[in-house]
Amino acid sequence: MAERKTLLIPSLLDDWFPLLQYAFTSEEWEPVLLTEDDPHLAELGLKYFHNELCYPVFLVAGQVLSALRSGRYDPARCGVLFGQAGDECRGSCGIRLLRRVLDRLGYGRVETLSLNVRGIDRGTGLPITAAMVRRCLAAAVWGDTLALLRNQTRPYEAVPGTAEALWRRWTEDLGQDLAGNRGLTRREILRRCREMAAEFRAVERVPREVQKVAIVGEIYTKYCHLGNWNLERYLAAEHCEIGVGGITWYALYYMDGHALKGSAPARRVYRLLASYLAEIQRDMLSILNQAGYHALPLLPELKRQAEGYAPLRVTVADGWLIAAEAVGWARLGYRKILCVQPFACLPGHIFGKGQYAALQRKLPGARLVSVDYDASTGEGTVLSRIRMLLDEELDPELL
Repeated sequence: MAERKTLLIPSLLDDWFPLLQYAFTSEEWEPVLLTEDDPHLAELGLKYFHNELCYPVFLVAGQVLSALRSGRYDPARCGVLFGQAGDECRGSCGIRLLRRVLDRLGYGRVETLSLNVRGIDRGTGLPITAAMVRRCLAAAVWGDTLALLRNQTRPYEAVPGTAEALWRRWTEDLGQDLAGNRGLTRREILRRCREMAAEFRAVERVPREVQKVAIVGEIYTKYCHLGNWNLERYLAAEHCEIGVGGITWYALYYMDGHALKGSAPARRVYRLLASYLAEIQRDMLSILNQAGYHALPLLPELKRQAEGYAPLRVTVADGWLIAAEAVGWARLGYRKILCVQPFACLPGHIFGKGQYAALQRKLPGARLVSVDYDASTGEGTVLSRIRMLLDEELDPELL
């Protein structure tokens, strides 16, 4: 058997990629998560890409180029996985632009593989197999469970670092299950969720006054520390309990909207996958609730709650999901909400940021603060807006 090639995976989903990476392993590819965290990654990407593209594209390109320049990877036996949402996302053309840059810099033998379910760039698409989907589903559910458990345990832990250490240990253990294709039935996935919930529930706690802060917005800046400048770490250091929607909600939102598009067979596949994932998510939420934790409601209920807050037919970019998550977290007591976007994301500014003023008027008991991230934005500008939210006293009568 030929030696497997290295599949480089740029940062995107911090709490999920350590598990999701195993979905992309195959006889041909060995996945490697890129961890380059240099503050000049965006500058490196800007050097080779037009500055009218969005911030995430610069970061992804900078991370890939930094990894290849390090000499750790053989360009002749190396590939880059590039996610593409499709629709009106300008970042979806990033893989073609990256191909041109790699060729120009002498990395012509580095393969570029597209990860999408829309048939974009078919010649470079990473084949999606049943085994990949199976591992993805398990990794998504486990990643959601771990992220919610850690975020709601960390502010109250008696010994600092306990929740983070537990998260890392479980990530390693579950990664081994995924790598070995073990325990991926629905029953086994949920059994592991119960075990995780029991261990986090047993962490020693002390009573503390904390602020509950939710993060909503565009997928990259919401989930990736590069895109949001380590926002979760900053909020945790400020003794905040952080609310971030899990990736299963995003996946179900995507399938909900895209089941309205495409061919009849494609729509049927979306609906079947969505039905299966929704059933597992329902059981996952039941396990979390029984252990004393909480999360956003199931997507149908979350969507129902968004009626009157967002046009539910708008599925461009993160569409109505932003408004739905803001409403959902506010109802769970997370009255301070950071709405994060990358600068130059046109769909995000129109269909995401365009909702914030109306949302604020309709949620008088909450406070929404919009934060744009970009290579040209100063750290002080971003931190001042976050501090403005953290330091504000909200009217308790509007709860």
